[in-house]
Amino acid sequence: MRVHVVSDVHGRADALPAAAQGADVFICLGDLVLFVDYADHGRGIMGDLFGAEAVTRMVRLRTENRFDEAREWSRSLWAGLAEDRTRVVEDAVRRQYSEVFAAFPTPTYLTFGNVDLPHLYPDFLRSGVTLLDGQTVELGGWRFGFVGGGLRTPMRTSHEIDDATFAAKVAAVGAVDVLCCHIPPHLPELVYDVVAGRFERGSTAILAAIHNTRPRYVLFGHVHQPLRASIEIGGTRCVNVGHFNATGRPFVLEW
Repeated sequence: MRVHVVSDVHGRADALPAAAQGADVFICLGDLVLFVDYADHGRGIMGDLFGAEAVTRMVRLRTENRFDEAREWSRSLWAGLAEDRTRVVEDAVRRQYSEVFAAFPTPTYLTFGNVDLPHLYPDFLRSGVTLLDGQTVELGGWRFGFVGGGLRTPMRTSHEIDDATFAAKVAAVGAVDVLCCHIPPHLPELVYDVVAGRFERGSTAILAAIHNTRPRYVLFGHVHQPLRASIEIGGTRCVNVGHFNATGRPFVLEW
């Protein structure tokens, strides 16, 4: 059995067909949308709407952990737009989702990231492309569990949920061979982004599940430039499958 796993696609629909070549099953761990491109400030929804210079200022404030000021700057940009913000964002996300979902091979199993808009997913699902969140599926004799979304942070991205709701989804998955999440277990070496220079939020519920149920693998994304991409906890291998937007490469799991 050969499974290819990606996360943090952020609009890279063009790279998905090649990433799926040779896979029996394709898995995506969320963050399909590109709101802000931290490498090229002219790209993404914000860059398209407001230009690279405006986005550069917002990125600088965020990287300096000045999140309140970043939100104020963002609000001022949106206030200068004549159209309704919700409609503009949803239209832009729909265009990106249309391209990304069309590029998914079959079968694909996916969940949400912290910047996704879950209420739009059903409009793009099709036969062979299956959404799982707090649910499991058997692949090649192994049980895979899926937990989507992120935890609440000062960034206030679009799909952050409270710790109890997230933990309930981890509990609902139960004992699995492979636990697939958008965010990592809460360990410093897995949640620290060496480029952003800050700790992202990981999940203590995932970490507890590792100790209690001992899956073979825990696969995740979210942290684009982690201090460590892979560590072992007991018999469990924890793997950041990579920032797909930057690399265009999947993590390959074979057994």
